[in-house]
Parts: sequence; C-alpha cells; structure tokens
Amino acid sequence: MRWYPTLLIVTAVVSSGGRGTAGESRPRVTFERDIQPILTRAGCNAGACHGKARGQNGFALSLLGFDQDGDYAAIAREGRGRRVFPAAPESSLLLRKAAAQVPHGGGRKFEPGGPFYEAVRGWIADGMPRTPADAPMPVRISVSPAEKTLGQGGELALKVTATFSDGSTEDVTGLSAFQSNESTLVTVDADGRVKAGPLPGEASISARYCGLFAGCDVTIPLPGEVSDGFYDALPRRNFIDGHVWTKLKALRITPSAPAGDATFHRRAFLDVIGRLPTPDETRAFLADASADKRAKLVDQLLDRPEYADHWANKWVDLLRPNPYRVGIKAVLNLDNWVRDAFRRNLPYDEFVRGIVAAKGSTFRDGAPVVFRDRREPEEVATMISQLFLGIRLDCAKCHHHPFESWSQEQFYAFAAFFSRVGHKGVGLSPPISGSEEMIFAAKSGEVRHPLTGAVLPPTPLFGTARPSAEPDADPRETLADWMTGPDNPFFARVIVNRVWAELMGRGIVEPVDDLRATNPPSNGPLLEALADDFRRHGCDLKHLIRTIMASHVYGLESAPNERNVADVRNFSRHYRKRLRAEVLLDAVVDVTGVPESFSAAPPGSRAVAVWTHRTPSLFLDTFGRPDPNQDPPCERAPGTSVVQALHLMNAPGIHRKVTNDAGVAARLAKGDLPPERVVEELYLLAYSRLPDDEERSFGVSLFEEKGGRRRAAEDLLWALINSAEFVFID
Repeated sequence: MRWYPTLLIVTAVVSSGGRGTAGESRPRVTFERDIQPILTRAGCNAGACHGKARGQNGFALSLLGFDQDGDYAAIAREGRGRRVFPAAPESSLLLRKAAAQVPHGGGRKFEPGGPFYEAVRGWIADGMPRTPADAPMPVRISVSPAEKTLGQGGELALKVTATFSDGSTEDVTGLSAFQSNESTLVTVDADGRVKAGPLPGEASISARYCGLFAGCDVTIPLPGEVSDGFYDALPRRNFIDGHVWTKLKALRITPSAPAGDATFHRRAFLDVIGRLPTPDETRAFLADASADKRAKLVDQLLDRPEYADHWANKWVDLLRPNPYRVGIKAVLNLDNWVRDAFRRNLPYDEFVRGIVAAKGSTFRDGAPVVFRDRREPEEVATMISQLFLGIRLDCAKCHHHPFESWSQEQFYAFAAFFSRVGHKGVGLSPPISGSEEMIFAAKSGEVRHPLTGAVLPPTPLFGTARPSAEPDADPRETLADWMTGPDNPFFARVIVNRVWAELMGRGIVEPVDDLRATNPPSNGPLLEALADDFRRHGCDLKHLIRTIMASHVYGLESAPNERNVADVRNFSRHYRKRLRAEVLLDAVVDVTGVPESFSAAPPGSRAVAVWTHRTPSLFLDTFGRPDPNQDPPCERAPGTSVVQALHLMNAPGIHRKVTNDAGVAARLAKGDLPPERVVEELYLLAYSRLPDDEERSFGVSLFEEKGGRRRAAEDLLWALINSAEFVFID
C-alpha cells in the first residue's frame, strides 16, 4: 500500500464523506502516522489535559503521544469501545467530546466537518488501523525559513517539512505544534503564522512533529541606522569580539564603552580568585602605564593559589552530597579531590572521566563518593547528563521528553552504563552514614525498560560508543570515552557556557545546563567557536578563562547607552552580578579586618574553603548557598532580596566586625592619617577605587561631626558595605 501525505489524506477524507468502505480508493488514515499528530496538535495529550499522569475524567493518554501502544489501547479498547464506534463513527465519544457536541472540560478541539474531525472519523470508519511497521516514518523535520529578520509588526508564515525513512518528504505544517521562546517579542499561532511585536530583540520559534523538533530564529532589529563602518572599527582582541559584533550588527545594537582600569581590576580579582584586591594592589595597577597590564593581571591571578578554592567552590555545589547521608569523612574527601584537581589544573576531560568512571574507596579516592550518594543507575544518569552534557533527562524517566527528542527507552539505555556499579561495605544509614565503602565494576547488572521489561544494553544518547575489547570492562569507561570524544558536541559546549556565564553574568544558553533545540543559544557561532578553541587547547579551563577575559567584550562597562539599554542577552555591555555568598562574606572579612570562625574548619579559614554546606552560617544561608538537604546538582539563586539588604544593615555579626577594637575602622581611627587619607583607604578597600570629589567631601565631613574619628570611620565603612557597588561585581 502507498502511504500518502497526511494533508492529502485529510482532503481525501473530506471529499469522500469520511466513509472507509472497501470500494473507495482514498488513502487510509493510520494511528501512528496520522492520528497521534492530530491529537498532539489539538493538545489532547498535553500535560494539562489527558496527557497528565492520571489522565482526565477516566481517559488517560501518554504525554505528547510517547506510548503508541498504550494510547491505541486507551482509545480503541478501553471502556468497552465507548470511545470509538466504527458502525457509526460520528457517534464515537472521541469525536463528540473533541467537537464539543457533548460537555467536554477541554472545550472544542475539532471543528465538526473540519479536516481533523474528518480524518479521525475516517480512521474510525476504517476500523482504527495501526501504521504498518514497515511504513516510512519521520526521521527529521526542518522549518523554512530557518532564520528571518522582521521589522516591528512584521509577519511570516512558516513551513514545516518532514523527511521520512524512505527519503520522501512531506509538508506537515498543519500537524505541527508551534511555540515561541520569547512570546513578548514574537508570537506564533497554531498554524505557524509568526508576528513580530513592537520591541526589538530576537526569538526562536520551535516546531514539533512526531517527537521531532526544528526551529526558526527571528530577529527584530532596533529602529534606526548604524553604519557598517561603526562595527568594522570596533576592537577585535580575539575571535570572541568578532562573533559578538556580528550579532550586535544584525540587531543594530551598539556596545557600551570600555570599563576603566579600576573597574576591570576589581572585576578580574573577584572573577578569577574570588577576593578583593588590597589597596596596595589597586594603587600599583592604576599606576602601571604598560599597554598589556590587563593581560598580565589575568595571568598573575590564574597562578595564585586562591584560584583553585574559588573555582572548586563552584563545582562542589554541583557534586557535594549531604554528609549526614553519605558520611562526613566521605564528603570531606570528595571536597579535597575537587580542590586538588583545580590546584593541578587537571584538564577538564580528565576531571570528568575521573568522576564518571570513579572506582576505589570513599575514604581515600574522593570521586567514588558520587556513587555512594547516587546508588541507582537512573539517579546517576540524570546527574551526569545534566552536569557534563547539558542534557536534562529527568522528564524521560517517565515519558518522552516534552521539549526534546529523548525517549524513555533512550533514557534507560543511557542509565544502563551505570548498571554494573558495585558497592562493597556498609551502605547508607542516615543520619550517621560514617562507614567506608568501595566502588567497583561488578560482574553483572542490568537496567530494564519500566513498561516493556526488556533489558536495555548500554547505549549513548546519540552517535555510537566503542565498547572495550575486554569482556568484563566497566561500561562507564566506554561512556567516558564517548562523552569526552571529539564527536560529542555537547561536552565542550556546556562547560564553555558555564564558564562564560560565571565571567559574563549570563550564559550564551540559559539555563547553563539546558542545551536543547527548543532553548537555542543567543549566539550560536560564538558558542561553537569557544567549544572548538577549548578542545584544541586540551580542555584547559585556565586557557578558557584567559581567552574570555582577553576579549574586548569582557572589558566593557556595565552602564548602558541609548542603543543597548534593553539588551540582556547579547553582551553589548557587562552584566553585573551579585557576589556569591562565600565571596561576599570573605569580602566583609577583608574590609573589616576581622576574620570569621567556622565550625569543623581551621582558625582563619575563608568561607570559600568551607567543605560542607552543613557548616552553620546565617550569612551564607541568607545570601543563597544551596540547601544542604537538596540533592545535587544544587543551583544557587543569584538574585537579591529584602532579607539580604536587612541582614547587611542589621546583622549583629557584621556590626561586631565593623566596630571591633582590632578591626580596620578602629586602626585607621587610631592612626595619624588625615581624614582624606582614611576615606581614600576605605574606598580602596571596599570599591578598589579612589573616591571622587563628592564622595571624598562627604566622607571627610563625617570626621567633622561630634562622634569622633572612630565613629566616622565605622559609619563610612558600614555605609560602603551596604551599597550595591560593594555587593555586586561591576
């Protein structure tokens, strides 16, 4: 039998009256090829309707049609056939509900007599046929145009083309579901008609058909003209600048001016080593007249020991489990392993391999602690894929991923790589899991599909993986080879995106660990160029940081101009970011001169070196360190809150530091420096810059009041700590 395009089928059904008698020649409508896309397009199997876990009103479909067999049974067999009636298809409850001919909570989904209605009616009349196994099935879809520039209020009609396993193509626009990732800028209706709004910007329109995705990138330039010569004249210190200027040119956005030396100096210190420069370091940098002083500064910072603790602290957020669950010694050991990797500048691919294929003692080897915490293959698979590939697979545990092409079978086949992780020793016994455990490759282990019960062999999410020639080899070694191999584009993309976000205030993809077709990068060529450069230089994280910070883009100021004030994703200016909780606490310690004390840590320890979030600290909790009771990966909330502002103003701990007899304010007040120099010293401590004339005049005026020198110094220091300039990296 010949299989025809669905829209032709719909036309044939309408013209034939929908009767599927043997004597008629119209093509047959079949379930998988035709009916499932109609149900998805109409929203019948969406999460808000019959696609949710328990269905709706006794009728359950799989989310977005991932379970073909279950959906067919629910429609054609459940309820003693009450949903479909081949003898009189127009009387079928499936049609009467969808056409709102009887009460239906979901409202009208098909117009009576419309193409979808008639296609479903014809299918019922034909006896609800399934699509033959050897029939051509869609393997990919494309959207045309793939990218388009529209003026404000401009419109565009999209066309979706499916390519089938036999090489044939079909226009499936009428059966595709569309969504805009920026509906405030660009809208799209159910038929793929795009309309640009009044605001400049960009959006990605995604089309979904039979679990396949494709997209169209729509750009709305800023009104007004900017000459090509303007962009040609912008500095290009490395490849990053060229990619950013190209994007800004398409949007007619102009970048902000370069940041001053003092701003760059403070920014670089906080970004690379997570601490403020001393006044002497700031003075020396500002006095340096050499043209390459910024590049030399970055090199010096990357060689400082504080670099390892600052960047390791970012990673232990994502890996560190609750010590009450896996044991205090085990968590401390993992923390030490991560910090040592950054001290040695371990290549990132080796770092990842050390975690994915970890073996050994949780008391001696560090990385195996990850597998003491995550003990089931499904648990490990979701964490590993999200952290190191930027692929979120949690949804695929239970159903086909609603925003990606990952299926339930793909998820469990990927989890099978961890099916032979063996544990020897005392298991978990929260809240006192203190024993040692050995992690090793067991002789056997399997993962079964939760619906079919079939044993699934370890299979990568895409491409192929080369299994080891050794019969008893650990499947995780094969997985590590595939993950870090040159043919895996996700591996390098997600780490360069993470590092970019840490330095630039937001990722090229946001969230940073959610790389998918329906969440496109704001600058795809830039992301690819960074990933390629990272690969070519041996997955060296310091090289990546140095490359980003060497760009002209990194050194832009945060103040907007009239043509980039609304830009929040194209890096036409530096995006300010609040200091991490640990960095901010260490900054308070540095400017007050009074150390913080942490339980289970040596005296004088900095917050960035604390090895567990179980260490009590109201300050760190207030400023967003992860909840120790959450499973990793634990993302931090980077925003600000009223509670944070009130804490800086009123916390007894901060007050004690500011007013401490051995603190900075007291020492400066006792010294013989004139008020102008005291004000200057405090500004250099807190802001890493000299005060301007107005600030200097106000600061000096405090020393002329009746409270005395110490009161004036304390008040000024308290005010500086409570300012946005102190709390944010500019």
